[in-house]
Amino acid sequence: MQAMAAWRHVLVTGASSGLGRALALACAGPGAVLHLSGRDAARLEAVAEACRAAGAEAHPRVFDVRDAAGMAGWIGGAGRLDLIIANAGISAGTGGAVEPASVARGVFETNVTGVLNTVLPALEAMAGQAPGPDGLRGRVAVIASLAAFVAAPGAPAYCASKAAVQRWAEALDASERRRGIRLHAVCPGYVRTPMTDRNAFPMPFLMPPEEAARRTLTGIAAGRTRIAYPLPLYLGARLAGALPPGLRAAVFNRFPAKGQG
Repeated sequence: MQAMAAWRHVLVTGASSGLGRALALACAGPGAVLHLSGRDAARLEAVAEACRAAGAEAHPRVFDVRDAAGMAGWIGGAGRLDLIIANAGISAGTGGAVEPASVARGVFETNVTGVLNTVLPALEAMAGQAPGPDGLRGRVAVIASLAAFVAAPGAPAYCASKAAVQRWAEALDASERRRGIRLHAVCPGYVRTPMTDRNAFPMPFLMPPEEAARRTLTGIAAGRTRIAYPLPLYLGARLAGALPPGLRAAVFNRFPAKGQG
């Protein structure tokens, strides 16, 4: 990816496993400076070591994205940042059962508030930077999901949280372009990660995290505001999301899901 030369300074949240790990490794290389966060110190250090082995300078920090002050201090003190990937997130499928209040709050606190805690200080930091080789002050990618387009009863908080950050990133991109900053809403389908390993239902077009990282970074390099893949599953999600609510509920009741991607 030739445009990667413009992304020498990259920050990734949720980098200790899954898609975050794959994104960190895909950005690693000689001259790259990576700022990586996660909640598992041992796994995060292992990712950092793998990035260093690829020639990058890696700085791991154990952080919970729900910590607004900690995130603001970390991002504000990182120096120049060409690309920030707000990847950290959690899931909590109910299999169609009632979603406990504590679960719903936890999902929103990580998937929505955690994204705000990452993106808002990132925008302020980038606004004060000089433009890079690509003519931009920086790029911010928000990892949403194809679940953003479907109100699935088996994962109400997850779907709603991903819809919120997908819409927010896309709306924000229009205004932030005037400051020389681009936003990207990344909407993957099923990616093989520890999160999806718990799913007990068929996951069509399941892909390894390395392939998802490649598609994500290719979409960012192409300047796409919405990066949704794979196409057949994206079209299916849009179709399901367009069904009348009553019909959609009947379909999900007929074929209940036991989790989500």
